[in-house]
Amino acid sequence: MNNQTTSQQTSARVAGFTFLFYIAAGISSLSLGGEAQGVELLYFLQTLSAFVLGVTLYEITRGQGPILALLALTCRIAEGIGYGESEIYFALGSLFFCWLLLRGRLIPAWMAWLGVIASALLTVILPLQLVGILAGTGWASSITWILWLPMLIFEVAVALWMLVKGVSTGQSPTMTQSTL
Repeated sequence: MNNQTTSQQTSARVAGFTFLFYIAAGISSLSLGGEAQGVELLYFLQTLSAFVLGVTLYEITRGQGPILALLALTCRIAEGIGYGESEIYFALGSLFFCWLLLRGRLIPAWMAWLGVIASALLTVILPLQLVGILAGTGWASSITWILWLPMLIFEVAVALWMLVKGVSTGQSPTMTQSTL
């Protein structure tokens, strides 16, 4: 294994753990509500998780399209700092990273497609919620949880895959520096 491969496998395992940690922190903060003690710590841990995921996923996917990987990393940073509607940045960053994971055959195709579809769904639905077309779909709504369920399934599946298997490094198509 060369240094690039070792770095990608380490990043994959860190990303796998961070996906699970981020999910646990996010669901815990939602279940505690905004007023409970410890919610600020959970928000900090979510922010840190968004940054760690951005960097590790960038490391894994930059060979598939450095510009698109950098854009995805930027979206994860915007999500982490809570700029504007952070869920939209989450969805966009996830869409770009999933596309690169699919294009590079870094994870099983069915898993990458699930991520692309779940992210694309959120990328369309979240702005509609923002402008009031899908009003009444806050976190207390079962509709919101149904809309986010494919993303939850994807993230848990990819987290476990990356923890156990890492990412594929031998099947990636050769990309030029200017490729998105």
